Amino acid sequence: MRLPAPGSGWLAGRGALLLALGGGAALSFAFAPFGLWPLSILCPALLMAIWESASPRDAARQGFAFGVGTFGAGTWWLYISIHGFGQAPVWLTLLLIVALVALMAAWYALLGWLAVHWLPAGSWRWFAGLPGLWLLTEWCRGWFLSGFPWLSLGYAHTDSLLRHWAPVAGVYGVSALCLLQAGALLALWRGGAGVRAGALALVAGAWGGAWALAGQPWTHPVGAPVPVAIIQGAIPQDQKWIDDNLEPTEDRYRALSDQSGDARLIVLPESAVPELANEIAPYLAQLHMSARRRDADILMGAIRLADNQADYYNSLLGLTGSVAFYDKRHLVPFAEYFPVPHFVRSWLRLMSLPYADFTAGIEGQHPLHAAGLLWAPTICYEDAFGNDQRSLVAASAALVNVTNDAWFGHSPARYQHLQIARMRALEARRDLLRAANDGVSAVIGPDGELRATAPEYQPAVLHGTVQGRGGQTPYTAHGDWPLVTLGLLAAAAAAAVRMRRGPP
Repeated sequence: MRLPAPGSGWLAGRGALLLALGGGAALSFAFAPFGLWPLSILCPALLMAIWESASPRDAARQGFAFGVGTFGAGTWWLYISIHGFGQAPVWLTLLLIVALVALMAAWYALLGWLAVHWLPAGSWRWFAGLPGLWLLTEWCRGWFLSGFPWLSLGYAHTDSLLRHWAPVAGVYGVSALCLLQAGALLALWRGGAGVRAGALALVAGAWGGAWALAGQPWTHPVGAPVPVAIIQGAIPQDQKWIDDNLEPTEDRYRALSDQSGDARLIVLPESAVPELANEIAPYLAQLHMSARRRDADILMGAIRLADNQADYYNSLLGLTGSVAFYDKRHLVPFAEYFPVPHFVRSWLRLMSLPYADFTAGIEGQHPLHAAGLLWAPTICYEDAFGNDQRSLVAASAALVNVTNDAWFGHSPARYQHLQIARMRALEARRDLLRAANDGVSAVIGPDGELRATAPEYQPAVLHGTVQGRGGQTPYTAHGDWPLVTLGLLAAAAAAAVRMRRGPP
């Protein structure tokens, strides 16, 4: 089928920009809590269709509009944490959010320009070039300038059959399947008979392969199931750091921990007690002794001051036969550290905004040993970086994440974050314990299923069991690089075809 000239047709001009903006906003509904996962295929297909008749410059604008829609609709909850709880002025809050959304949208602008400028029209673009380039874009934004892998397409599929590809190729592998099917939809619309047959075969392969992989366990049980208890303190975020509330907070966590029954492991959320662990040693010793009398170990989020009296760490404290720490490695920019010059820090101090940095934990930390199992720990947002966790996962029998999503109020953020945790369990094929300050605390199975969840926004003790597992999945063994290499080769092959053909 002959394509219209660039910039012409019904997918052009302001209409195309509005359509791209709306398609990007619709994509945010593919993720939790809405779960409309078909949009993770349909919305990229819409943008690909818009690019069919665009010039490189127009494609960049349309890609930018798509990104603004996705991240504007998908991360608006940052306003709650920055202004509502962080007490930043409205103008500064909006400036930071606009800057983040613009940075994320710029990736899609670059993608659009490259796609139209370098890729050939037709099947090479639909089946190789665009899926490869889009995948590389998604992967790059997950690590460049600290990275923001939120709303990667693959996360939409924690409840679809495609989730069974996660142990093979990770979340980006599931994203790649979304993009290949988006290209297949375009091929069904614009391609000839042979191309359409190939598109149908591709879609059948994606879903048929997922069905075949559903029966593959990848890992194997090790030892007996371990009873666990997750403690959800539900301390209101605007009350958490008030000095007068320290003792009531300690009392609440002590009382809830005493309700852990026969649990061999008790898990408390990120920075559970709002004080340096160094300053509450007697309280921690009391918790430890009480747990040990019941033959239980404790893993709890804590803030600690290093022995050098200079470095602060966001940590996971293990109270077992001994005391151990895991220090958070992937810190959140402008929340846990401030990548700004000294004079800006001084200004932030005058504005009475947080400006002190945490120190990132070192590479090569070891799993935490508790309740007879080795645990791969993550703290809050760092569970979004699955590739970074592979060495810890390979040495562990189960996963544990402590977080405090109360920063985002009653918004979709907590459910998006839970969906990310579920993907980590899927990739590793291991159980995952998730302790959150006011929800969603959960016991997640190796297939990403929610085995148990605590009621949100109220104190609770969530009981469950964890089955330790051994062995590695293909993803934990090899990480993102095989898929990234395939994406690069696919995009390069399509670009080579364009160069041989010359301008359209």
